[in-house]
Amino acid sequence: MTTTFPRLIVFGEALTDFIRDDAQHWHSIAGGSCWNVARVGARLGVPTAFAGTVSRDIFGDELMRKSADAGLDLRFIRQVDRAPLLAMVVSKQPPHYFFIGENSADLAFDPADLPPGALDAAEIVHVGSLGVVREPLAARLIEVAQAARTAGKRISFDPNFRAPMAAPSYRDTLRRLAGLADWIKVSDEDLRGLFPELDEAAALAQLRTWAPDATMLVTRGASGMQLLHRDTVLFQPAFPTEVADTVGCGDASIGGWLASQLARPDASAAEHLRYAAACAAVACAHAGAYAPTAAEVIDMIDRTADTAVSQ
Repeated sequence: MTTTFPRLIVFGEALTDFIRDDAQHWHSIAGGSCWNVARVGARLGVPTAFAGTVSRDIFGDELMRKSADAGLDLRFIRQVDRAPLLAMVVSKQPPHYFFIGENSADLAFDPADLPPGALDAAEIVHVGSLGVVREPLAARLIEVAQAARTAGKRISFDPNFRAPMAAPSYRDTLRRLAGLADWIKVSDEDLRGLFPELDEAAALAQLRTWAPDATMLVTRGASGMQLLHRDTVLFQPAFPTEVADTVGCGDASIGGWLASQLARPDASAAEHLRYAAACAAVACAHAGAYAPTAAEVIDMIDRTADTAVSQ
């Protein structure tokens, strides 16, 4: 029986992706950005939990099975008698998708159901993605993030832009969560979606106005990653790898960053950034939202010494 609590708790959505193969065939895969981040943390050896609710059916069963396989703390994820949250991916390039989730299982999450004392024991809390735009889940996750911040926990936030975030009402949520965060991970695509009226530099400036003390991790796919913190700017080139799939690479990068913070607290920002980029590269080499192991990440770093961080 588990008597200790996880060091990293990820709050948000777990869902099932239905991906269109052709006119007559689809396939399903367990996913969800926050759930992916949690799996990455656990696979990298950090005691991690995904805190959320999933359906009590074949889709929820698959999420539970893969959560157990990854080593997540299952005390934090519950199955409920509601419909599953589904993402219907009509095409990947260009991205075209929609969600089916009216009164679905993810919305049943209640922080009161967490194991007593769990949040007190956590060191890092991560929130973001679809969960912070779907009510009543969004309000509960903001409350969790605020409580964690008040308790002195480090907060990680990944907006992970999705179409529902284009609503004007989301801007206040974005501002509030950015203001709570120690780390904010955004992609260049996120910035275009979140701030369609601004160019990238202005969008980053707006985020930094809301969160002047936060470290920004900006991912740009094959163009690498950038770290911004006050007057510090670091650049990490992308690791050379044969890309099988870019699904979940952003989740792997922030999951790797958080795992590195916990596993190597004395490492430099450049070392944490390099580890995060290596996690993304390993994930890219596998189809689906792959969660890398620590051994795979270290091997990637050791094999590619020429992709060092620069200022």
